[in-house]
This record gives sequence, structure tokens and C-alpha cells, in this order.
Amino acid sequence: MSKEESVNIDRASQYARQVLETSLCVIPGVIDSATIDRWYASFLPLLNRHIEREGHRLNRGPNRYYVTLPFVEPFAAPEIFENNLILSVVENLVGKDGVMCQLATDTPLKGSDYQEIHRDTQLLFPETGKETPPYQLAVNFPLVDMTLENGPFEVALATHMLSKEEGLRRIETGEAKLEPVLLKRGDVMVRDVRHLHRGTPNHTDTPRPMVVIGYSRRWLFRPEVNIEIPRATWEKLSERARFWLRFNPIVEEVKEGEEKYQSFAY
Repeated sequence: MSKEESVNIDRASQYARQVLETSLCVIPGVIDSATIDRWYASFLPLLNRHIEREGHRLNRGPNRYYVTLPFVEPFAAPEIFENNLILSVVENLVGKDGVMCQLATDTPLKGSDYQEIHRDTQLLFPETGKETPPYQLAVNFPLVDMTLENGPFEVALATHMLSKEEGLRRIETGEAKLEPVLLKRGDVMVRDVRHLHRGTPNHTDTPRPMVVIGYSRRWLFRPEVNIEIPRATWEKLSERARFWLRFNPIVEEVKEGEEKYQSFAY
């Protein structure tokens, strides 16, 4: 093992421990700015078509949109979903046999509002009333700098192992606090989606897209999300990428359509 590989393994372990303890970690400067620029330029037409098609639904609040990204260039980007450091953190948390199951965006525009405080999934076994080790992760990165003005993600740290009721009680009493996570272009956040969080208003004229790459334990089937992989793209993927994407459908071409993943408040 090279010295660089050893350092990456140690860093990944430290970041994973931070997620276990607080529910998230931020890895600075992982993605180069040229890649972010290509994604942003290609995303804006998708957003506009989505608003024309589904803007009336308001399922994530006014002027806030969930848009699935097609798994084609520039979004089928191995420099991101095969990044050694990011994948090592993910492997530490959901296992080396985990799956990549989601590629999408959340974007507030001017006129958006505070979301209800929520978590992105319920208890794995609700009847037990007990939390488990991680089973579902979001790898997030913004396509513009995330500031206090353009709708930052807010999270109550270390609420991922609490019930929603207990977490809300602690927020109300001040034992826990909703805090904005301010990210620069190129920063990556890895988070356990069970923590209490919310989106906030974008007060600027510029859309604020946050990309989400979803990862799960291999046995967790999420019917509301998948990644449709064009056969031409699949044939270009490395064996490592094919392994992480192995349970997703392979299609002849990707067609834009109605979003299947609607908003649920857990």
C-alpha cells in the first residue's frame, strides 16, 4: 500500500466516524471547478423544463424543485462517483457491497420558504422504536457556493439516532440547534439522512442546486428512486462503477418524465 493510499484510508475512517457521531461530514475541495461548471450549465435547461412540466405540484414547498439527473455526460462522471475518498467513506458506513441508487438535485429559487423540519427516512423497524447503524446515505454537493442568502441546508447535528419527537423536543428546548451548512463549490457533504433538517429560503435571483447521490445497504430497496443507465453509458463504465450501480435498470435511452420520488415527511 502506498503512503497516499494509507492517508486516504485514514482520512476516510476519520470522516466516517464523524458521520457516526454527528450525522455528517464535509470533505472540502473534492470536485474541481470545471466539472461543477459543466454540471451547472447542463442542469439549468433540465430545471426549466421540470418547472414547465411539474411546477404546479409544489411537493417540496413553493419554488423548490427535486429534479432527477440523467445518467449521461456530464452527470455520468466517474471522477465523482468513483472518487476514492468519497467511496471509502461510504464503504465505511454502508459496507463494501453497498449500492448507488439515486442521482438528483434539490433546488430552491427566489420565493422559496422554510421546509418543515423532517428526516428523509423512517426507522428501519418502526415497531422497535430503536435506531440502527447507518443504512441510507446522501452524498451532497452544491453547484454554486451555498451561502446564508441562497437557501442553505440546515441540520440539527447528532439527531440521527433519536426519534423525531425527541429531536424536535431538543430543538424546542435549545438542547439541539438547527445550523446552516455552508459549502463551497467543490465541497462534498456525506450525511446520514435520518437527522432532522430542512431547506431554507433562497433570497437571491440565482437557483441554488444541491446534488444528491444516494447510497444504501445492498439489501435496502427504495422503489421511489433508481438510476436509469443508458446501455451506451453502461458499456463505458469501469467494473467498480458497474458494481455500485448493479441493481439499477439499463435502458436504451433516458427519457425525461414525471418525478417518481415525491416528498414524504418522516
